[in-house]
Amino acid sequence: MDSLGDWSWPGQGGAAAEALPPPWVPAFPPRREPAAAPAAPSSSGRARRLIIAALLSGLAAVCVALALRGQLNLEGVAGLSSGSAAQAVAVPRAPTPALQPLPALTPDEVAGVWDTIFLCVKALHTEAAARQIEPRLAVDGVVVSLQNGFNELVIADVVGRARTMGAFINFGADVVEPGVVHFGGRGAVVLGELDGRDTERLARVWRALRHFEPAAVVTNNIWGYLWGKMGYGSLLFASALTEASIVDVLDSREGRPALTALAREVMAVAAAENVTVMGFNGYDPAAFGPNGTEPAIDASFDAMVAFNRRSAKTHTGVWRDIAIHHRKTECDAQFGPIMSLARRRGIAVPHLERLVAIMRDVESRARPQAWDNLARLAAASPEDTTDAHPL
Repeated sequence: MDSLGDWSWPGQGGAAAEALPPPWVPAFPPRREPAAAPAAPSSSGRARRLIIAALLSGLAAVCVALALRGQLNLEGVAGLSSGSAAQAVAVPRAPTPALQPLPALTPDEVAGVWDTIFLCVKALHTEAAARQIEPRLAVDGVVVSLQNGFNELVIADVVGRARTMGAFINFGADVVEPGVVHFGGRGAVVLGELDGRDTERLARVWRALRHFEPAAVVTNNIWGYLWGKMGYGSLLFASALTEASIVDVLDSREGRPALTALAREVMAVAAAENVTVMGFNGYDPAAFGPNGTEPAIDASFDAMVAFNRRSAKTHTGVWRDIAIHHRKTECDAQFGPIMSLARRRGIAVPHLERLVAIMRDVESRARPQAWDNLARLAAASPEDTTDAHPL
């Protein structure tokens, strides 16, 4: 992430950038769709799109397999188990999960050069995966980061900024086993060029993603959404320090002080970077800003609880990393960049530092997943000294 220090975040300063959230997110400007799709493609063009779609499905499965510590024993068919109905937000769970077979390839089976690649690995595997797919990316191609964190920075270091596109995702899903993904519920899906431009390839990728999420939108402030997800993500990482569900932790009056402190620190760093942070699915960045009030904070928590109650995904992927897979989480990879920026700006982030330190203890089994971890997190202060330095 060599470019972290000189990166220019679109959406800095001035009036709020135009935001394009899904329709179930209230109190935002009207939606704007990209330019209308071109005329119906020829049969050869349609066939090429189908071939690319098939390969991208395989690449997604490869990325999932890479995230599973090299468990690449995929059998040629990947099952996508859908636990929710994509047609109606009000009915998030279908009576009977559907099974959608897709072709899956291991890295050594992938051939050719491709113009669009969706990168879907966890943040700590981003650099290795980007280097693995770079030879398969066309000179004018693009890698789209369907991940959590500032992975676009890492990808851009490997394949170049011009070949990197940002994306913000908040739908629920879990890898049940290699090649099998459980879709827990719908959530915001937003695409954007890193420099905020409106491009033809952005419209093309947007049209492709609408096959997965019909409410997917584009924005000229993708970094604002990614910073927003990091604020929300700090709450989710904290929930994984316990054995409780996402809803139980977010709804806990005892746990909210620690969670609030985390989100406030992320928003403070974003403000220092002069980023216009965007909200989504109940997370209100202004509530956790310097002028946020206790009623606004409670309203945001209540909205996040309501959103998560509709999901079949009860626990975070971080929680599953610890409790089920017994492996390292993305905590260092996701919050390391923010902690580095905080140090450069002279901003104290004791709760983020303690979050990372406690997470390392939990990952190593030195400390169990328990509610006491939130009390320990809440007690952090600027005078504390931890070993939670960015890697």
